[in-house]
Amino acid sequence: MRDYKQEFDKRVEFIQNVLKSSRASGVIYGNSGGKDSALVGILCKAACDNTVGIIMPCASKRNFGMDKDDGLEVAEQYGIETRFVDLTPVRECETEMLSAVTTLTDTALANIAPRLRMTTLYAVAAAENRIVAGTGNRSEAYMGYFTKWGDGAHDFNPIADLTVTEIYEFLEYLGAPRCIIEKAPSAGLFEGQTDESEMGLSYAALDKFLLTGEASEHDRAIIDKFHNASEHKRRPITAYGG
Repeated sequence: MRDYKQEFDKRVEFIQNVLKSSRASGVIYGNSGGKDSALVGILCKAACDNTVGIIMPCASKRNFGMDKDDGLEVAEQYGIETRFVDLTPVRECETEMLSAVTTLTDTALANIAPRLRMTTLYAVAAAENRIVAGTGNRSEAYMGYFTKWGDGAHDFNPIADLTVTEIYEFLEYLGAPRCIIEKAPSAGLFEGQTDESEMGLSYAALDKFLLTGEASEHDRAIIDKFHNASEHKRRPITAYGG
């Protein structure tokens, strides 16, 4: 197990250095009510008192219920300022406008919410001289389990090197609310969605592979499939070089 006391101190210092070099006045992040945003919020608040988490429900009933409640519980426990922006009408308007020019697939529809959240975070950040904290972890990044230019867009990320297993260990060390630690990981993009059911793989199996290189033939096939299909998400933008 990692030394989470040392990890905490190093990550807080990292955030403070990023703030100093960027000359920003504060930090902003999306408070989804999940494990990753909880850890990012705790770290950022420890590094900078002027940290704001925005809860951004978007169409999904879960966003307005469990996710909102869990996000508020973390914010209250750690004294993090919280704001709300309901993106449902924005998504409805965007979907209506797009329907006039194309037929949206399920994937295209699912990716609208994360990109609207990114737009919201950067608008507030620009208005208040803040930097946007990313909330993605190592496990999700390897599988490409994030939306390009959505939750994959940020100015810095203090947890990018941590697997899901390590995220939970860190939260246990910090005494985070049980509702966060015991909650099944989910992007909350549609009703009943969970990360593991959608991938067809447990995070325990994925993290074992990432940390040791070991995986069953079945799990390795799934991991390779997701990783290879999402390679474009991890590459720099392709640009003409002359």
